[in-house]
Amino acid sequence: MAASSATPRPPLKPGLFGNLRFDAIAGFLVFLIAMPLCLAIAKASGFPPIAGIWTAVAGGLIATWVSNSALTIKGPAAGLIVIVAGSVSGLGREFVPEPLADQRAAMVAAGQTDEQITRAVDDERALVGYRLTLGIGVVAGVLQVLLGLLRAGRLVDFFPLTPVHGMLASIGIIIISKQLYFVAGVTASKEGKSLPELFGLVNHHAGEVGGEPPGPIQLLMEFPAAFTKFQPEILVIGGMSLVILFAHHFIKNKWVKMVPAQLVVLVVAVTLGFAFDLDHEHKHLLPAHLFNGLVDDGEVVKWPQFLVNMPNVLAEPAKAFTVPDFRAVATLSGLKWLFLFVAIGSLESLLAAKAIEQIDPWRRKTDFDRDLIGIGLANTLVACIGGLPMISEIVRSKANIDAGGRTRGANAFHGLFLLAAVLAIPGVLHEIPLAALGAMLVFTGFRLANPAEFVKTYKVGIEQFVVFVGTIVATLATDLLIGIGVGIALKVAFHLWHGAPLKGFIWSDVKIISEGDRRVTVLVRRCALFSNWLGLQKVILDQLRVRDEVIVDLSETRLVDHSVMEKLHELEMTTAQMGKTLHVVGLENHKPLSTHPLAARKSL
Repeated sequence: MAASSATPRPPLKPGLFGNLRFDAIAGFLVFLIAMPLCLAIAKASGFPPIAGIWTAVAGGLIATWVSNSALTIKGPAAGLIVIVAGSVSGLGREFVPEPLADQRAAMVAAGQTDEQITRAVDDERALVGYRLTLGIGVVAGVLQVLLGLLRAGRLVDFFPLTPVHGMLASIGIIIISKQLYFVAGVTASKEGKSLPELFGLVNHHAGEVGGEPPGPIQLLMEFPAAFTKFQPEILVIGGMSLVILFAHHFIKNKWVKMVPAQLVVLVVAVTLGFAFDLDHEHKHLLPAHLFNGLVDDGEVVKWPQFLVNMPNVLAEPAKAFTVPDFRAVATLSGLKWLFLFVAIGSLESLLAAKAIEQIDPWRRKTDFDRDLIGIGLANTLVACIGGLPMISEIVRSKANIDAGGRTRGANAFHGLFLLAAVLAIPGVLHEIPLAALGAMLVFTGFRLANPAEFVKTYKVGIEQFVVFVGTIVATLATDLLIGIGVGIALKVAFHLWHGAPLKGFIWSDVKIISEGDRRVTVLVRRCALFSNWLGLQKVILDQLRVRDEVIVDLSETRLVDHSVMEKLHELEMTTAQMGKTLHVVGLENHKPLSTHPLAARKSL
């Protein structure tokens, strides 16, 4: 039924250049969306803005030709901001300690103020942390290539879906907590507080040397007070950008959708930047009495700090590239960031490639191992010159499909247009206000942590909602690694509560019942869980290669979790596209844990 109602897809033309016109147009439209996002993601990650451009260029001109993923756009992604920024900040603090008392005294005696000393230390930490993170990025890229060669692409199906969605939502909240300050043109606190200190359970000890920066909960709690000191001109730019992005998102008119919201934001923001003369210092004129004295009247504002710092690559190539520092790779903290770069980066990229495969109009299949090799190779090379880590990015890939992209050439064109822009118009890129980039990231964070995702998860089942929210809370209170660990632990705890045997978490207990040359039944026993899905999936796929019809019988299982239900549903659709049949039976005596059709099932 679905096939008959679908819009007929246009035929692909043979040869490398047969689809050139379509791919060039799609690549240009994706370039318009990608350029500001590349700058914004790099800035938010603690990298220079040009680093994001190099990443997308490498994704378009290197990764795309190694991978066979036809429509995915490779480049920097908001989902990695938390990891990259955490690495830059953490490694910078570790390798550049606070000046000792006698060193600080000598600096003061030499005429430096405390503010100048602090700024100098912060600048050195930012540079050192950036270079150390590049070293982590080079090694992470090599490991991704090795994982692809070891055929680890199928591991995308190992992770339970709900903690992964919780992880992405928490990343969205963290992005929002930091970028709101850029939208309003205000400064966030540099001194972190523990959760007991934040909620007044213990006294806060100010001035701790080398302390942690504020976390997302603290940033959100302190933003209302910080907002009272907003820069009016910057807030106008940031506020207008947010209005445009959200209006474009909710307006369904097809003519409005034809114009990328990011392009409109750039035009409006740069125009306002010129009108407010952001290239020069001057005083803002917001009367203090309107806010009961909370705003300093006539404060001198260093406006150029609110614009993108973009070097002229052709005139000053030394400023456009940075070499990595590998000292952190052998440290415990470096190994932590290396694991996160490889695990989260690979997982996000494979999930995106899999999602785009599902909506490819020509139903082409992605070799996930090749995709991992391509991403890893490009990550290795781009980290050597100062670029961000990349993944297959789902939003830009969807825009590519909507714009009529047909082959990998669209990704290549998007990379070429970005390269041309950074070489030909660096002055124009320099005029982009940071408030506009911050607004784009706030909007991206909203999409990752969309309230609709909370409602959707709740409908799947209260247990899934607990896992989802638990992952978010743990991530916000600690870090990404602990957060995803808590989510998986909650998932396992619920399975044990429902009677899943310990052996069933690892081994997929199946029995093959042949019913002739064309049909077979795969009888699943004990349980079908996210942790043993890879084994069950292999059995099903092996049978589909040699038979036309496979029946998956779940009648002898104690528990079938939500992840397996969803993956079986996806496999049913994929099998139908292959011209074969997959039936899931035996759930009549199982009780669904919610009314959702893909809810977990427990035997009665």
